[in-house]
Amino acid sequence: MVLIVSALVAAFGLSLGAQTARADLNQLMRGVLYPAANVVFFAQSDDPAGVKQVAGQDPSMATDPLESTFGGWLAVENAALALSESADLLLTPGRVCSNGAAVPLGDPEWAKFAQELRDAGMKAYRAAQSKDPEKMVDASDALSTSCANCHRKWRERRTAAERCK
Repeated sequence: MVLIVSALVAAFGLSLGAQTARADLNQLMRGVLYPAANVVFFAQSDDPAGVKQVAGQDPSMATDPLESTFGGWLAVENAALALSESADLLLTPGRVCSNGAAVPLGDPEWAKFAQELRDAGMKAYRAAQSKDPEKMVDASDALSTSCANCHRKWRERRTAAERCK
């Protein structure tokens, strides 16, 4: 069995070891964190249960998670979990910022801010499970704060070339 798995891993170029960063930080933010955060933020002012699937459209093809097969509150729960899990992606060695600078993994604040994201994601998950709008407001605030803390330190620089430094 081990030989079969090893052969498959080798044949398909897979790795069973450490993660490899394939996206730069900006791509990761735009592709995972930003869309997931927007789903969480939606639930602080609107009821996800009220979002209906588009008539005549296959919900498995929906581009809006709230309208998809796994829409409504389940989409909010899933988005919150994606945010929490994304903290690990922020800590993947080899990730670079869009300017080519290495993500500051060696800075203790980077790990602190990643943990804040993980915690905010789990707070949003629990709030979504409760379907309580007030808890969603609190969770959205925690998420917004975790994003702002990190962005203030590394994103909001005079020029893009200075980011992550």
